Amino acid sequence: MESKRVTMFSTTWCGHCRRLKRQLAEEGVSFVEVDLDEDPTHDRRIIAASGGYRTVPTIEIGDRLLVNPTARDVLAALG
Repeated sequence: MESKRVTMFSTTWCGHCRRLKRQLAEEGVSFVEVDLDEDPTHDRRIIAASGGYRTVPTIEIGDRLLVNPTARDVLAALG
């Protein structure tokens, strides 16, 4: 089975981001992190997915965006 690429859009100041990163690491989920303050090229997608806000963390799995998910949400999306 092919593993799905996981990307976390986050910021350094976001407490929810830090918690989700820790929880995913504890679950053995690897991910690529994109800091939106340093790389705002994804802002429009995040804002569109969240109903008008630049909400972090946002997780991308395949072509699906999960806005402010729990670790359980991410694990469920990974199957």
